[in-house]
Amino acid sequence: MSGLSLDGPLVQLFISAFVTLFVVIDPPGCVPIFSSLTAGTTPKHRFDMAVRSSLIAAGVLIAFALGGEAFLSALGITLPAFKIAGGLMVFVIAIDMVFEKRTQRRESRAEEVKSAADAAGKPLEEEDISVFPMAIPMLAGPGSIASVMLLSARTGDLVQEAVVLGALVTVLLLTLLCMLAAGPIMKLMGAKFEGALTRLLGVVLAALAAQFVIDGIKQSFGL
Repeated sequence: MSGLSLDGPLVQLFISAFVTLFVVIDPPGCVPIFSSLTAGTTPKHRFDMAVRSSLIAAGVLIAFALGGEAFLSALGITLPAFKIAGGLMVFVIAIDMVFEKRTQRRESRAEEVKSAADAAGKPLEEEDISVFPMAIPMLAGPGSIASVMLLSARTGDLVQEAVVLGALVTVLLLTLLCMLAAGPIMKLMGAKFEGALTRLLGVVLAALAAQFVIDGIKQSFGL
């Protein structure tokens, strides 16, 4: 029963995985992008795009969580080396979040997709944005892939692996709910609140990234 207490290792693992993936995937940050990409489309189209993009992202991230270690081994890359490299990459993402550069890039991608649809003379409602850019790279981008592999690498058994996957599924479900409720959330959130939240989550992510690097260095040198 100690593993189920609030300070138990499984609960701590779930919280760590949830916070990391929540910050990297950034469900609130996906709302304005999804809203922009689906503006003027039918409710059915918005529902289909939200569900499909979440399922595709889940498939990609779960695949990397389960097969990431074997993939690294095939390339001759050690887990400590990946933790250091992945931690540094996640730290760069955190810096971008603090200075809101990540949001600007996401908005630029959304505008590119809309411009491409307009140039092709194709109504946006017919445009399938579930694979690109929503699922990849918005939800299952380099940062989230690296994070889920790093978290999976820290697990010691199937139970811990299931906890990490549970955290991933929870974050993706929250992301799905955010996309389905994009309209009301946009009215409540506002640009200033979104910016403040993004900066706060960026600071948290920077600390988590630093911990990944520290863990990698300790394992590399046997500290």
